[in-house]
Amino acid sequence: MDVFALQALALEPQLEHMLLDLACLCKTVICCRVTPLQKAQVVELVKRHKRAVTLAVGDGANDVSMIKTAHIGVGISGQEGMQAVLASDYSFAQFQYLRRLLLVHGRWSYFRMCNFLGYFFYKNFAFTLVHFWYGFFCGFSAQAVYDQWFITLFNIIYTSLPVLAMGLFDQDVNDQNSLRYPSLYKPGQQNLLFNKRQFFLCTLQGVTTSFLLFFIPYGAFSAVVKEDGSNFSDQQTFAVTIATTLVIVVSVQIGLDTHYWTAVNHLFVWGSLIVYFAILFSMQSYGLFGLFPNNFPFIGAAYNCLSEKGVWLVILLTTTVCVVPGLVVSFLKVDLFPTLTDKVRYLQQSRKRHGPQEQSLRRVRRTSSRRSGYAFSHQQGYGELITSGKNMRRSTVSSACSPEKTTNGSNWIGNVLKRKNEVSCSSQEFIAAPEGNSRATKTPRQQQTD
Repeated sequence: MDVFALQALALEPQLEHMLLDLACLCKTVICCRVTPLQKAQVVELVKRHKRAVTLAVGDGANDVSMIKTAHIGVGISGQEGMQAVLASDYSFAQFQYLRRLLLVHGRWSYFRMCNFLGYFFYKNFAFTLVHFWYGFFCGFSAQAVYDQWFITLFNIIYTSLPVLAMGLFDQDVNDQNSLRYPSLYKPGQQNLLFNKRQFFLCTLQGVTTSFLLFFIPYGAFSAVVKEDGSNFSDQQTFAVTIATTLVIVVSVQIGLDTHYWTAVNHLFVWGSLIVYFAILFSMQSYGLFGLFPNNFPFIGAAYNCLSEKGVWLVILLTTTVCVVPGLVVSFLKVDLFPTLTDKVRYLQQSRKRHGPQEQSLRRVRRTSSRRSGYAFSHQQGYGELITSGKNMRRSTVSSACSPEKTTNGSNWIGNVLKRKNEVSCSSQEFIAAPEGNSRATKTPRQQQTD
């Protein structure tokens, strides 16, 4: 399409839908010789009617309006100035880097953000709705089931860093496979990783987890007694048990949801658990209660609760029941209905197992032959070998001193070896000449002087 066709469409707004429908039927639409305003109008047309995420690439000042109109603007630094780069969201030196920006970093960003949001909704539904189930047993009196400090620190310290590490470093496949299989980009275009259905599943998982977190300890404590014969019916022991189980469950769940583990992930996940128990025992100690009796009412509840073997069995049972069903569903989904991402991950893990063997084989193949290289890396007589661009085996090089073995080779190899033999033979004759024959050892210029 040229500038005149776009001008006609601008004068007739009712033709915009016809143009857009026709353009969507084509794989590529080229608008040539258009003005900067018309470039922006084409982008705005797609944004307004198709509700698509648009990306504009430009390298000059005439692309600035188009870059600003699109959702994502990419500027290429070149000979036409830096106006496009200054107006863009991303900038790089060559157009070929756009492929990696979309297929690797763009896809990773979408994947991480979807996992981050899904896990964030899950853990907060599991944390909050425990109060809803507790309301049926306290007459909806607004009594909190947790300690007030646990409510304050749950999203700030206990569970913030692991989900942050997942949102920064997680990746389902590596960058090489992301470039090798461009179809992995389609789930992001189709919004498959986070939509209404995924939000409903995260909500359902969180509600189910909160239900199990409350009723499994409730049922266990109603039929269990301590070693001294007393029961577990106090509210503080019940609160510490649910809080500890919740932190362990969400930590195990994020470990299962993480596809790519780094040292930062290990540090944040295990560190959060250590920090939780350290804060739990310090805040429920007699020392803080003596200093601030109104702010730390749970006196020794952590020690009295977690020192009982039955409490740890309840925590283990609740964690298993909360985590195993989701794990089974994930295994069945990958086994029965694998996506392209699952298949690529399987290939990636298979190559990782057989990686050292393949690398050693490649290393052997590299040393078995020698490239022609550059002209200055060879002796005189290798001109045809260099200009031909072919390889010469070491066996051929080693047979250079025996001309009878090279008669079956190609002509250019024979010429190279023949010239090399002539040079070596002439040098040997020159060295073996008798000392008495002085004219044989003198150059023609010296003979003429004599």
